[in-house]
Amino acid sequence: MRADARNPQWLHRGLLVCFWSAALGVAVLSLMPIAYLPPQVFSLWDKAQHALAFTALALLGLLAYPRQPWRMVLALLAFGGAIELAQAATGWRYGEWSDWLADAVGLAAGWALAWHPRRLLPLLARRSQPMAKAAEPR
Repeated sequence: MRADARNPQWLHRGLLVCFWSAALGVAVLSLMPIAYLPPQVFSLWDKAQHALAFTALALLGLLAYPRQPWRMVLALLAFGGAIELAQAATGWRYGEWSDWLADAVGLAAGWALAWHPRRLLPLLARRSQPMAKAAEPR
């Protein structure tokens, strides 16, 4: 999001601060010893936490850096993989491929949430035009 009349500088700076704070929080909580974390409610809660965290990261990242969304998504996917490798290197955590998959699901959800309706509506209109022309009587 560029700073202009519709998107003031303070909003852009706020998004940057939120994104980088969230990324730091995800890294710290992911590498913290399990003894310091609250107990899991149910077995899938870990995967849901991964997906929710990376949904938030993708949404904030894509709003803060909208010009090249693929770079943001790939960087966050690499970030999730790096966290899993770092967890495997610690003596108190372990990395799992399924956690990385949950990160990817969260990234897809965040990308979907960040997709601006002004971009989506023209795309849908273009897709429906050939169908409308085919339905016209001759």
